[in-house]
Amino acid sequence: MESEPQSGRSARALGTHSKVGVVNLASIADSATLEAGCSALHKLSGWQVERPAALRPDGDFAGTPEARAAALMQLWLRDDVDAIVCARGGYGSNYLVPLLDFDALKVKPKPFVGYSDNTSLLLALERAGIVSFHGPMVASDFAAGRADVSSFRAALSGEPLDFAFPAGSGVQSLVDGEAQGTITGGCLSVVVTSLGTPWEIQTAGKILFLEDVNEKHFRIDRMLMHLLLAGKFRGVRGIIFGAMLGCSPATVEAETLPQMICRILGCLGVPIVYGVPSGHVPASNLTLPFGVPAVMRGDDFGVRLQVEPAMVVATQASKP
Repeated sequence: MESEPQSGRSARALGTHSKVGVVNLASIADSATLEAGCSALHKLSGWQVERPAALRPDGDFAGTPEARAAALMQLWLRDDVDAIVCARGGYGSNYLVPLLDFDALKVKPKPFVGYSDNTSLLLALERAGIVSFHGPMVASDFAAGRADVSSFRAALSGEPLDFAFPAGSGVQSLVDGEAQGTITGGCLSVVVTSLGTPWEIQTAGKILFLEDVNEKHFRIDRMLMHLLLAGKFRGVRGIIFGAMLGCSPATVEAETLPQMICRILGCLGVPIVYGVPSGHVPASNLTLPFGVPAVMRGDDFGVRLQVEPAMVVATQASKP
């Protein structure tokens, strides 16, 4: 007997002989870096890795929108491919969203891993009821040694995740408390651009994860205010900010990013933590399942994030 997927959305857990397919859905990836990332992914995970389909570049994109969407659909619907990991971000995954057949994708749910520009696809998959993963990409992270392999393997193998960040670790509680809900979100700038589209982020009753890279303070302020005025913090159970790499203020006298966050969002009365290393990070890029029940706790002693298994693990049938 096999356990049933949570809410009908989870895919089968990866096993010893599983295969991971790599897709390049946004900007062109350097071929040498991509090859190094695929080799590292295989070596570190133990899973087979299928290189991305060779597409004719379309300007700065890895291929035309139609070709990239077709490559993703074909890989996803193959029975011998158990998970899909993005090659890199950059820009261009938003072109694919209206071209994908989400009903067909739901027939064969499988893990989809990415971040940055691929937040467009993470949010669209969530709207379709498919669990996805905010985690390391092949050319961006595995090739550079930035992937946290432990959480990547655990998340895709159907194991629960338990992240503990003690005080002084760089992860801090800005507003103490406990929150329960499924995680959603991704790259802040891409989350904001989802507003007003059919794939607009849904946040009520959820833990909202936001991260970005190399953004000026006034732009982060503007994007947080945009989400606030759009009602996207209404009903949120808790908020997690990523490492926000390269987003420090220009001068030491300026308001810090945690201070800005507290000024804009502190009145919400929900727990807020800052610095969780998933997405744009210098090292140890954690894998966070989206659409899976989680508990977040933060206080002066540290931050803890616990996530239930995102994958269905087959168990041996019991004899009568």
